[in-house]
Amino acid sequence: MTFNAHMTEFAGLPVYEYRSPEGMAAQREWAGKHPNGRRETTDPLAMLAALRTPGSFAWRLRDSDGWEPGEGEFVRRYYERFCSEVPPESVSTLVIGNFEETMEVMEPEPIRDALVTCAPRWTGLRSLFYADLTYDECEASWLEHGDLSALVTSFPSLERLGIRGTGSLSLPVDGHPALRSLTLQGGGLPADLARQVLAGDYPALEHLELWLGVENYGGDTSPEALAPLLNGEVHTGVRSLGLRNAEHTDLWVRALADAPILERLEDLDLSMGTLTDEGARVLLDAPGFRKLRRLDLHRHFLSEEVEVRVRDAFASVGVEVDLSERLNAERDGSYPSVTE
Repeated sequence: MTFNAHMTEFAGLPVYEYRSPEGMAAQREWAGKHPNGRRETTDPLAMLAALRTPGSFAWRLRDSDGWEPGEGEFVRRYYERFCSEVPPESVSTLVIGNFEETMEVMEPEPIRDALVTCAPRWTGLRSLFYADLTYDECEASWLEHGDLSALVTSFPSLERLGIRGTGSLSLPVDGHPALRSLTLQGGGLPADLARQVLAGDYPALEHLELWLGVENYGGDTSPEALAPLLNGEVHTGVRSLGLRNAEHTDLWVRALADAPILERLEDLDLSMGTLTDEGARVLLDAPGFRKLRRLDLHRHFLSEEVEVRVRDAFASVGVEVDLSERLNAERDGSYPSVTE
């Protein structure tokens, strides 16, 4: 799997991409010069309809194609045009995308800094996804965000935060009183980043989703690094845990089997990794997994026989289990879904 399409839904809302009047004028000018061109353009009537009900959408702020004016602090100016058309207090959800390569390896600061500068205007923001990029724009493992702690501290009412790209990501945050959901997507989760997440005080945190990835792309987070979480010492309100996209899913299953956190989990997501029959036997033998409400194992490497056993065993105790997308290690190779 690669990120081959932009998000269409976030925080329960459809994603709609903002294009300013200046940007749409540039699109019309280009279309007039290239009547057979195939570049995607914005429907002005659809934009007008979206502007009438701004709270009904997760607004994507993105300009990879360079429609927006590029003078001066161009990212900040684009965000300000958005604020002038969409009442900032009505915006509950933002999806931040690329802006003509400024979120790639060499220069991530313009987007981050512009977002933080405009943050005081978005007083109603509850959900934020940062770096909705496809592989055509930049591979997830190539993203070099640096310190994004300001994304947390600049939005005191933020409840949901998702970030794509963990290779050089840093989140040295003391804590946040309102954050309920944190998702870190990438091809490799550094142990230092994992420790930062565990060190922060997030009293409202209910959902924690970590994409573990592979060691070749910085994924050196081990069960030992997450021991404070697994042992129930930190983030004790977490009821939904994702340890996704792991290079060694069986190892994580064994670590969870006797972990105190399992006793209070309702949802467990071990999908997109490398689960084999060996790990499945631990799932079947450890009673704690049968107390879950939902278990997501999709994209796995189980044999057909063991897949049936797992499905039947968990169905018999009322656990909703997702076992879709069975792969064959000998035929397909054994690797997590997202690496590079």
